[in-house]
Amino acid sequence: MAPLSSSTREVFSEAVRAVLETWPVLQIAVDNGFGGAFSQQKAEWMVDALQQYFTDNDDLQPDEVEDFISELMNNEFDTVVDDGSLPQVAQQVCGMFQQCEQGRLLEVREQILKLNQKKTSSGRAKATPAQTPQDDDDDDDEEEAMDCEGGSAGASVSSTAVNDLHHEEEEDDGWTVVRRKK
Repeated sequence: MAPLSSSTREVFSEAVRAVLETWPVLQIAVDNGFGGAFSQQKAEWMVDALQQYFTDNDDLQPDEVEDFISELMNNEFDTVVDDGSLPQVAQQVCGMFQQCEQGRLLEVREQILKLNQKKTSSGRAKATPAQTPQDDDDDDDEEEAMDCEGGSAGASVSSTAVNDLHHEEEEDDGWTVVRRKK
């Protein structure tokens, strides 16, 4: 396929930004500093990296995009996405790219507008401790479950980084797991 024109690239970049900014998993990772002190900058960089991935590769399939985003989340935020949202995000970005390639920029702009409205109306996803029964005070080996409020249905976070806030003597193993709420 022919490369996207500069105006089409700009629309696609806005589309990728809108999708990623409304993705609760990335919001939680950024808000809780899973990517370190520069989490926000890493999230902004992801927009450019994902756009470049589409520019550099022809005929990308949603599963390839899913793998790429998963790798970015793992490498940049030490986060393994396991809540079922990753295929949806990949499919949404792929669909918008195809629409941009076909010159259907008005449709893409409408989707961006809807995503931006969703972002402003629902606010950012927040991780809050889940209510779990406490049998004893010696829970150093257990991870805390985190519920996601204001995000997509079912997204939740379980992280040793959050556990470290309460048990500072525990070592951080460098992994953050995002799971579907049960």
